[in-house]
Amino acid sequence: MTAVEVVLVYQSLLGIYGDRGNATVLTKRLQWRGYDARLTVVEAGDSLPDSGQVYLLGGGEDAAQVSAVKALRTDGGLARAVDRGAVVFAVCAGYQIIGNSFTVGEHDEVIEGLGLLDVSTTRGPARAVGEIVSRWIGRDGEDALLTGFENHGGYTSLGPGAKPLARVEVGVGNAADGTEGAVAGTVIGTYPHGPVLARNPALADHVLQLALGTELAPLPRPEIEELRRQRLVAAFRRSS
Repeated sequence: MTAVEVVLVYQSLLGIYGDRGNATVLTKRLQWRGYDARLTVVEAGDSLPDSGQVYLLGGGEDAAQVSAVKALRTDGGLARAVDRGAVVFAVCAGYQIIGNSFTVGEHDEVIEGLGLLDVSTTRGPARAVGEIVSRWIGRDGEDALLTGFENHGGYTSLGPGAKPLARVEVGVGNAADGTEGAVAGTVIGTYPHGPVLARNPALADHVLQLALGTELAPLPRPEIEELRRQRLVAAFRRSS
């Protein structure tokens, strides 16, 4: 049985919106396929293991976000993970942390990010709150629609070293150009909570396939697909 380690980074700082659920989704989908899935929870002050295949970051408030980026810069573990080909999947504040810079506070203090993704975030004119639906770039069919809940004040611009994950159909996303999220190699950033990998099983499997370096067989789960269908219907209904 192949062992796969999923590392949840700084749950106490970056767990305010329930993004820990992304770790549960990945480990369960691995176990359903017969893998030995191991979840490692790392808190600020602990060293990030160099053995993980997937590293997950979630959302958090300004103070926690600043504390997290400082600790991660000192640790250096995420950069080492990316260098050896591990996957980093970061949501909301985590997305901003792995970028080049983001701003916090009423004076828009610029905070240096980890530089793992060529994006920069500044405070936008209005907070983005509500259901978001985007179309995954490069995917076809029903799996191409990504659904979640966004709650962020940051507007994110992509540099030449990153490509958008999706294009927004309902909601705000990155805001600057109608895109949502960003991708560079095995690094993925996105805004939606939900948790987003529970709402979008195809995206969860994409993360696992990047980490494993192999295609995964389909994993039919009617109850998950029905929940996904209901979320999409509700999101489009509210936007009309």
